[in-house]
Amino acid sequence: MINDSIAIGADIGGTHITAALVDLKKKKILPGTFIREKVDSHGSQEQIMEVWSQAILKVRQDFAVNKVSLAMPGPFDYEKGICLIKDQNKYENLYGLNIKELLAAKLKNEPEDISMVNDAASFLQGEIFGGSASGFKNVIGLTLGTGLGTCTYHNGKASNANLWQYPFKDGIAEDYLSTRWFTRRYHILTGININGVKELAELAGKDQRVKRIFNEFGNNLGDFLTEFVALSHPEVVILGGNIAKSFRLFKRTLLTNIQDKFPEIKIKIAVLGEEAALMGAASYWKDNTHLNN
Repeated sequence: MINDSIAIGADIGGTHITAALVDLKKKKILPGTFIREKVDSHGSQEQIMEVWSQAILKVRQDFAVNKVSLAMPGPFDYEKGICLIKDQNKYENLYGLNIKELLAAKLKNEPEDISMVNDAASFLQGEIFGGSASGFKNVIGLTLGTGLGTCTYHNGKASNANLWQYPFKDGIAEDYLSTRWFTRRYHILTGININGVKELAELAGKDQRVKRIFNEFGNNLGDFLTEFVALSHPEVVILGGNIAKSFRLFKRTLLTNIQDKFPEIKIKIAVLGEEAALMGAASYWKDNTHLNN
């Protein structure tokens, strides 16, 4: 007998797929069902579909579950299930294909049992569904990592705000709010190449230049959020992604910047980690109107 209170949530990244069973009533991932599999995003469509389908089948092997929802990067026709990704150095062999139908055939599911939702919106929907944004009605979310993800939640709908290329300072927002800004800035100040923000954060206690970089980032983020908040009027801002793990190093500067203009705004850190997108995607089946692209 099919269990409609459980759905499979999956998150498609550039190098991996994660998936798990989500209890839609308890708003929790079922213990022991979370998996991660590597994916060659430059592989053939047959190779990619095989990895994705095997990961999903592995998750549901002991459960009678038909409903599947995938958090997918864009551009994508989420309703029809057609991949529109091109010129992004990933999944180029899926362009123009109906992923919903291909995956349904591999899973022996009906296509209508598979949903595709935007990955940025899924992150925020997950935090609304069972994380740090639970109970709020008007929210904006940022994922800060190798790229910049932006999303909004309003009137029960999570949507991709797509502000990564928003004109900002001398370029676009992502130029100043992603890992590459940190590595470039550190190289400018020191002449040293560094791998990423985690490595940089470990130097913060002994290198004043690193403290300066995080303070500059806090101001950059505050300036960007000031514009985003003015557009969306949220109750709370949710920060996720790997850079948010170093929040303590730019918290004071960020709050000083943004709360000078918006003293009532709350800044919260996402608590679900990589589970957020899985829970957000799966929650589509609790109310299949709340995730927009």
